[in-house]
Amino acid sequence: MGSPSISRVSITKIKAGIAHPETDALAIEEPLQISIKKGNSTEPVSVTMRTPGNDEELASGLLITEGIIGHTAVITDFETPAADERNHITVILDENTTPDLRNTSRNSYSSSACGVCGKTTIDSIEINSPFIPLPEGPLIRHEVLIELPRTLRQHQSLFDSTGGLHAAALFDSSGEIRILREDIGRHNALDKLIGASFLEKCLPLRNCILLLSGRAGFELIQKAAMAGIPVVAAVGAPSSLAVSLAKSAGITLVGFLREDRFNIYSHEERIYCSS
Repeated sequence: MGSPSISRVSITKIKAGIAHPETDALAIEEPLQISIKKGNSTEPVSVTMRTPGNDEELASGLLITEGIIGHTAVITDFETPAADERNHITVILDENTTPDLRNTSRNSYSSSACGVCGKTTIDSIEINSPFIPLPEGPLIRHEVLIELPRTLRQHQSLFDSTGGLHAAALFDSSGEIRILREDIGRHNALDKLIGASFLEKCLPLRNCILLLSGRAGFELIQKAAMAGIPVVAAVGAPSSLAVSLAKSAGITLVGFLREDRFNIYSHEERIYCSS
C-alpha cells in the first residue's frame, strides 16, 4: 500500500542530453476543510492546502495556534467522511469548550506557501498567548544546537522520498528528538506538531526546542508562542517581524543554523558555549 502523502508519476528525465523514462515521487498537495462542531451546531473554520496525513493533529493545532480554542479546551472526537472524501474533517468540542470564532473570517483559506495569507490586519495576527511572556530557561549548550539539523535530516522520511516537504521537530534541552512532522506547508508541519502535543496534553512546551527546516517567518513564531515554546531554531533566515515578536514574547530565536555556526536574534541568555 502506498503512502497517502506521496504520489508517483511517470516523467522523462534528461541526463547528458539523453531522455530516460522514469517514475518520480511527489508530495501530495490537497485541500483540507476544517470545521468545528458543538452540540448540533457546525461551523466551517478554514480550508488549508496540506499534505494528507495527521489531519486530526493539523486541525487541532490550527485551532490552538489561531486562538480559536484554548490549550485547556476538550476535543471529544473527530468526524471524517468516507475514504474517497478525505479532504474534510470536523472537530467535535466538549459542551464546556467555547470557541472564539471572531477570527474565523481570516482563516477562510490559506495556501501551503503562506500561513498568514488572507489575514486582514496585523492586529488580527497578534493573538495573545496565555504562556507569554515565557519564563527563563531552559539553558541550551551550543553543541546541542549545532547537532539538531543533522538529527532532523535523519528523521525526514517523506523528504527522502520527495525532496519537497518542510519539517518541524521538537527536541528536549539535551537534543533528543521528541516529535517530527512533515508537510508541504511549513505552517502545517508546525500545526501538526503542536496539535499532536495538545492531544497528548503536553502544552505548554516549556522545556523544548523547536527546529524549522526552512526560514523563520512571523507566523511560525506566533504559533510557537501559542504553544509556549521558548527556543526556536531555523535552518534559514528569520524575518524582521519574526525577530520583533520573538523579542517581545521572550522567545530565543536562532537562525542560519548550519554546520557549526548560527545567529542568535533574541534572548541569547538561554544559549551558552561550554568552551
